[in-house]
Amino acid sequence: MGEERTLRSRLERLLRELAKFSAVGAIGFLVNAVVFNLCVHLLGLAVVRSGVIATAIAIGTNYLGNRHWTYRHCDKNRRSRELTLFLLFSGVGLIIENGALAFSHYGLGYTSALADNVAKNVIGLGTATVFRFWSYRTWVFQALPLPETAPDVESSLTANGTAPVEAPYER
Repeated sequence: MGEERTLRSRLERLLRELAKFSAVGAIGFLVNAVVFNLCVHLLGLAVVRSGVIATAIAIGTNYLGNRHWTYRHCDKNRRSRELTLFLLFSGVGLIIENGALAFSHYGLGYTSALADNVAKNVIGLGTATVFRFWSYRTWVFQALPLPETAPDVESSLTANGTAPVEAPYER
């Protein structure tokens, strides 16, 4: 029964984390899509260049959201390590996302605005998001260590086999 409760508790935490990650990602998606389309249609930049610019801006937005909301409970003592890994894995996501766009646009010849948005913001971003969720929770935002558990009964017994008397906790 305790194992079932632990499994349920872990699943609930994972679902809350996924929901927060998704909410931050939705904001990042909007930033990404708006900046991409502004760069392509308003500024006339090439699609992959526009995609890289849009993704880079969304990465900044997502870092702030994930650090200060999704993973706010995680270790904050190694920020330079965290930021380095975040940028590394986000860079891989950027390549996945914009690689799908480049392949669709230049490799397959799908050059319409709809095709570019589907390739970048659905196929590329969807694949990159799965990669980012896994890498962020596994490598970037490290959980704080669990508090030490009480020692087991056998190791806390005194030489004569009785449990030591401890002072009550102060409040």
